[in-house]
Amino acid sequence: MTTTPLRITVWGENVHEQVEPHVAERYPDGMHGAIADGIRENLPDAVVRTATMQEPEHGLTDAVLAETDVLTWWGHAAHADVDDAVVDRVHKHVLSGMGLVVLHSGHWSKIFGKLMGTTCTLRWRSEHDQELVWTVNPQHPITRGVPNPIVIPEQEMYGEYFDVPTPDELIFISGFTGGEVFRSGMTYRRGFGKIFYFSPGDQDFPVYHHPDVRRVVANGAEWARPERERELPTLRRYDLGEYFDGQHYRGPFDDAPEDEDATPTETGAATGAAEPAETAEARA
Repeated sequence: MTTTPLRITVWGENVHEQVEPHVAERYPDGMHGAIADGIRENLPDAVVRTATMQEPEHGLTDAVLAETDVLTWWGHAAHADVDDAVVDRVHKHVLSGMGLVVLHSGHWSKIFGKLMGTTCTLRWRSEHDQELVWTVNPQHPITRGVPNPIVIPEQEMYGEYFDVPTPDELIFISGFTGGEVFRSGMTYRRGFGKIFYFSPGDQDFPVYHHPDVRRVVANGAEWARPERERELPTLRRYDLGEYFDGQHYRGPFDDAPEDEDATPTETGAATGAAEPAETAEARA
């Protein structure tokens, strides 16, 4: 287990707080500030920073992401305004091993949709529903120190059908006043990165001040921590005889000819190693 401090960047859209007085009153430091404070409370050794959409490159430069072990994402009113170049950058870092915690309406963010490959649509209602968040995987580390159920007095209702891929792990299921249910906590892996989606949290309710919700977000960030040195999965070819010595072998792409007119056969990138004569004869 690594002993280096966990580096977390809390990203917030920071739009509702700027234009809606009741949201600014509820979250005077922004929702991103409340989320960051909750993580600091539960992970006192972590290094936590915040970034918002209003900053250059939305505060998510390549340098920032390179120094981020886990990124949390909350967005709602301005999904379409997030720069595609930033989304592509975050996507690359997730595939390379950076953890991602997507919160509440972040289900419709560009980055979550890109990683899921589905519409990520759902049913919703904002009518002061009570939400009960039931633990269905009590052995999972994200549930550590969390009561079952978590009782949230007022919250926006999210309901099925939630159009996402079948998760690797289902952690929480929520029930609401109207009888709806929702898969409210689930995990995925994409490339080398781990992803946790957690639905409780809305600008119109003080959910990110709820101690149990804060604990879950912190647990999720800790779980999503990278388990290896960050590296983008790459296509590699092994020549015959190199498999058992190939732990650090990167394939012929590293020393491929620089001649741009070289054919795939000349580089070996498309056809691979020549088939042994005995194998070809056996197939014949």
